Amino acid sequence: MQPQSWPEPDPQVAAAIRAMYRGRREAPLAVQVRDRLGELFPDAAFADAFGQVGKPGWSPGRLALVTVLQKAANLTDRQAADEVRENLAWKYALGLNLEDPGFDHSVLSEFRSRVVAHGLEERVLDLLLERLQTLDLVQAGGSQRTDSTHIVAAVRDLNRLELVGESVRAALNALAAACPDWVDQVLVVEDWSHRYADRIDNWRLSASKTKQHELAVHYATDGYTLLQAVYAPASPGWLRELPAVQTLRCVLVQNYIRTPDRAGRLRIRQRERTEDGGDGLPPAPIRLASPYDTDTRWSAKRDLFWNGFKLHVSETCHPQADGDRPARPNLITNVTTTCSTLPDSKALNTIHQTLHRRHLLPARHYLDSGYPSADLIVTSAKDYGIALVTPVLLDTSPQAKAQQGFAAHDFTIDWDRKRAVCPAGKISATWNDVVQDGVAKTVVAFAALDCIPCPTKEQCTSSQKGRRLSLYPRELTEAIRTARAQQQDGTWQRDYALRAGVEGSIRQATHTTGLRRARYRGLAKTHLDHTTSATPSTSSDSRPGGTATPSTAPAIATSPDFNSALQHESWD
Repeated sequence: MQPQSWPEPDPQVAAAIRAMYRGRREAPLAVQVRDRLGELFPDAAFADAFGQVGKPGWSPGRLALVTVLQKAANLTDRQAADEVRENLAWKYALGLNLEDPGFDHSVLSEFRSRVVAHGLEERVLDLLLERLQTLDLVQAGGSQRTDSTHIVAAVRDLNRLELVGESVRAALNALAAACPDWVDQVLVVEDWSHRYADRIDNWRLSASKTKQHELAVHYATDGYTLLQAVYAPASPGWLRELPAVQTLRCVLVQNYIRTPDRAGRLRIRQRERTEDGGDGLPPAPIRLASPYDTDTRWSAKRDLFWNGFKLHVSETCHPQADGDRPARPNLITNVTTTCSTLPDSKALNTIHQTLHRRHLLPARHYLDSGYPSADLIVTSAKDYGIALVTPVLLDTSPQAKAQQGFAAHDFTIDWDRKRAVCPAGKISATWNDVVQDGVAKTVVAFAALDCIPCPTKEQCTSSQKGRRLSLYPRELTEAIRTARAQQQDGTWQRDYALRAGVEGSIRQATHTTGLRRARYRGLAKTHLDHTTSATPSTSSDSRPGGTATPSTAPAIATSPDFNSALQHESWD
């Protein structure tokens, strides 16, 4: 690939576009992007993913624009390639003449693979946001809001029995494709083909629990037999490195235990429930859910149970008075795709790091209660200068829940003198710095001789040893107390209502652009899909004066009018 500037729109194509869209008829998104933003994705931005010698390929910058337009119209690769050949608006945006034949649809898949292999998943959104910053449509500071939603993986949901059977089948197919001669020599191909020719479906299996258990052990026996053959000294060593073989190893270890019997033979049995009520399986973050997508995980949130990923959407938001329009449109500044089992609080630092790299850190960040923690409130302000506008968890002590008696915030903490004073005026007896569950805390205890005769003891503690307080470090404790006090104020609650608009953005993303279900397998390609889907929506909403045209692109970012309506609605 030799980086070159995009050609100007063909005069014939440009004349046809002007004739079709003269007057008040609005031009398509592709035409507006080329007219307003010019050569948005230069070839040089993707040079790292392509060689400098060999047969010349299609312009990667223009392939990036095709991918973005493809996501805006929710097209398949074949349909996108047809649009390049037939659609005048696309030819105008790409600088193609009427006779240009375009490219084969498989080029788009190869382009995505190259982008993912070289870690360029966020390049298109980075380039767009850089251009919007030069146009003064988005800047650092101000307010932004973030929320997450679930993404269903592009693989079939499997129970434990189907997972093991499909893992054996996937490994066998991979070995047969990689080294068919080795398979013919080592395995009885007819028997294995009979058992694993068709995919493992639960509806084809016996409903008997006993037979299902026997079949599970049978699948495991086949899996261990296959691994023993692969790891035999006479077998080619490179077969062990096949991803499907490594996946089979993990699935067997996670679901089965092999123990020797009295005769020295290995007995295979499924992992069973433990005494504490567990299912005997590894924790969800490391438990494989499919042999065809090793990044997807089962997760649960309230009454929702899904197999896939989690998408975090961040966008700018502008407080406004009733009837007033914001000075700038609401634009997407970041999309982050994570494992479904990763808590929202663990993703917040990554979001801030990305916004810092793009020079788009907000001054105020609106979040729901799943994101904040005492540590994040302090570190966000210290490291990035960001004030988190978010409801923190309330005091969970019995006194605070009952809303009577003395809760922890009723005690005066003297950090300098390392002591606490209770509401009755008694001073703590001990002050100990400890580590609880890996977290540094301070345990403050009051003497039993002070607490037992105290007339307000029933309002304070039921312990016969005196009241105890478990405190986070000073900065964290003060931050939590300040946040809890602020969120009781009506002004804070009216300001926090601004966060609700991001839920409308996520609804458009999942219901209009089809992001609820992943198009591709793997976390990296799914993130690329989310990034390229966010790019057309951001460009379609970046009109001078804050106007938006949802009809030209299924936007993730909501229009200012829609955001204004959301601010005055009550959302669960």
